[in-house]
Amino acid sequence: MIVALLNQKGGVGKTTLAVHLAASLAAKGRTLLLDADPQGSAVSWSSQREGAPPFTVTALAKPTIHRDIAQISYGYAHVVIDGPPRASDLARSVIMAADFILMPVQPSPYDLWAAQETVSLILEAATYKPALRAAFIMNRKSVNTAISKSAKQALAELPYPVMSSEIAQRVIFAETAATGETVDERDPKGLAAREIRAFVAELEGMAG
Repeated sequence: MIVALLNQKGGVGKTTLAVHLAASLAAKGRTLLLDADPQGSAVSWSSQREGAPPFTVTALAKPTIHRDIAQISYGYAHVVIDGPPRASDLARSVIMAADFILMPVQPSPYDLWAAQETVSLILEAATYKPALRAAFIMNRKSVNTAISKSAKQALAELPYPVMSSEIAQRVIFAETAATGETVDERDPKGLAAREIRAFVAELEGMAG
């Protein structure tokens, strides 16, 4: 299964989810995190670690991923692609390479508008890949606010489901990004780690 994380707006926590998803999947099989974001955030994360991450991190921000993915992913049980932050030939290539597109969205009007652009790209690709699936996840949600409810209602008008799992905006995500860790490594019993586990379990149920 190849899962790509995409959103046409930056700053939605896409790389954070990609890293944590890859780390969770690595416990179940050999996993590749393909950094297709020209900013190289996933590679930067791995370079901050004291030791090697539990999964392979490879940078490839070229619009040929859909042609190269079979060779690149050979021998891996799981592949996670951290996609680029804007509509481009690279984004289209990532979509064509993936089996499942995960769209992180913050509960804000700007993110909802950007989500529509991502949906358009996916629908375009689905013409050639009818089995392509996708879903939204509410990410970086402000704790103790109800704004995600109205955002979910707006997303419900789009043709892809919204995951019931939500990831809150928590300081530990920034702290672990700076050290190349995951929240499960830092605080496995904490709220952030529990949210990540619930998200991964739900995603596996949808994408499996």
